[in-house]
Amino acid sequence: MNTNKTAVIVGAGLVGSLWAIFMARRGYEVKVFERRPDMRAKGYLGGRSINLAMSVRGWHAVEKAGIRAQLEKVAIPMPGRMMHSVEGNLSFQPYGKAGEAIYSVSRGGLNLELLRLASEFPNVSFFFEHRCVDVDLNNPQITFEDLRSGEQKTIETPLIFGTDGAFSAVRSALQKTDRFDYRQFYLEHGYKELTIPPDADGAFRLDPHALHIWPRGNFMMIALPNADRSFTCTLFLPFEGPQAFEHLHTDDEVAAFFNRYFSDIVPLMPTLLQDFRNNPTSSLVTIQCNPWQWQGRILLLGDSAHAIVPFYGQGMNAGFEDCTLLDSMYEAYQGDWSKILPAFAVRRKPDGDAIAELAQRNFIEMRDLVGDPQFLLRKKIAARLHEKYPDFLPVYSMVTFSNIPYATALHEDDAQNQLFADILSIPDIAERWDGPEVEARLLQWMQAKKQAVI
Repeated sequence: MNTNKTAVIVGAGLVGSLWAIFMARRGYEVKVFERRPDMRAKGYLGGRSINLAMSVRGWHAVEKAGIRAQLEKVAIPMPGRMMHSVEGNLSFQPYGKAGEAIYSVSRGGLNLELLRLASEFPNVSFFFEHRCVDVDLNNPQITFEDLRSGEQKTIETPLIFGTDGAFSAVRSALQKTDRFDYRQFYLEHGYKELTIPPDADGAFRLDPHALHIWPRGNFMMIALPNADRSFTCTLFLPFEGPQAFEHLHTDDEVAAFFNRYFSDIVPLMPTLLQDFRNNPTSSLVTIQCNPWQWQGRILLLGDSAHAIVPFYGQGMNAGFEDCTLLDSMYEAYQGDWSKILPAFAVRRKPDGDAIAELAQRNFIEMRDLVGDPQFLLRKKIAARLHEKYPDFLPVYSMVTFSNIPYATALHEDDAQNQLFADILSIPDIAERWDGPEVEARLLQWMQAKKQAVI
């Protein structure tokens, strides 16, 4: 058992900064190395900044980190989706029961706050503009290059945590080991960030208490509110195809595209053409690997282990849940990392794979199904059944408003898809959706599940 209470964290993003806080509270001397410049000097300049949707798993983590009160001051509750049709008609779809909401949080603001909180611990040191160039798999050493001086320094440490994102240098080292499985795949879609500023009076131009979605079949746009009363918009569009980024090069092409598919929002985006020209078009990658740990002394966390697409709003929440689960296992294994890391990796890997699959499925839901009458009827039936039978929990609520393992939620998604295929096959279901036959099929389904467990 390692009694040297020192650790190196590679990556000072959201998960790395949070994990530094957890480790500092356990009495560890923590060194955090980050390739980028210190974002506290000039504010957040992280590039990709899709707003975050904080849900129960994330709130649980920041509460344990002691930062919840600060974040609640700037987090904006979004109890549902606001759908925008091509004609500009609006319809609101609640996410859960009354009082349940996801919260729009600035990625950069959250990262800065986590860095500030971590910096308050005297046993946490940050080293910015340091690139990880080598992870010694045979000895407890890791080497960094100071990007300002070009000097390389090798650090001895019994524990290394790779929180350096989807293209992790720590994971790259592990990929050289025997029997390391690695898979990455991209969506055919990319994304571009746009902005809706406050109006002339400094007020929101859209309802701030909703996640706005413009579903258009194979593509969509979303908008999340910010504390400064602007909205961060994200266009998700294929790179190639009939409607695709490859056709949007000139201002005229961009204007024609938005006037055709998002005409209600164009008057609210005075910098649309400038934003479209200047902001990058980024890709969407899913990464899966195994094992997440090496010899009980190196561990991948967050996107380094399980990068996912953003369509369930769970990327940050899943990474934060990694931290809370790992911290709880510290108690269970009495601080023995040689046991903690392998046990964590085995336990958590199925959840990482499950939320990746659920995020892919939710993309289809958001862009294709949210305007479909059968889908809306299913949502209405599910909400009513949950109201009458609280033990029946819709999958979205399992993922977003609980700490139920993601793998359990994925299994439940498959089961509930079968249930609703049965319910929606009832003749004249649109008129009989709240009748006894629907409840009878639910109860029969629930009984069959119990018997399967027995």
